[in-house]
Amino acid sequence: MKFFEINLLGVYFAPMSMLMLSAWLATLALLRVAGRYGLLRHVWHPALFVLAMYIIALSSMVLVIAR
Repeated sequence: MKFFEINLLGVYFAPMSMLMLSAWLATLALLRVAGRYGLLRHVWHPALFVLAMYIIALSSMVLVIAR
């Protein structure tokens, strides 16, 4: 599948930027759930954990959409 630019009110956006935004929103949702149940206190480095969650969410979205 090819990725095409998205025209949003006359401004062209790269599909990767839209995927990055949606992955960040998904990461924020997962982070809120993890914070609610106190899962982040069991992580050695919370910032690296959040970055890893973002990378996993972004790569998963790219793999699903590119298929």
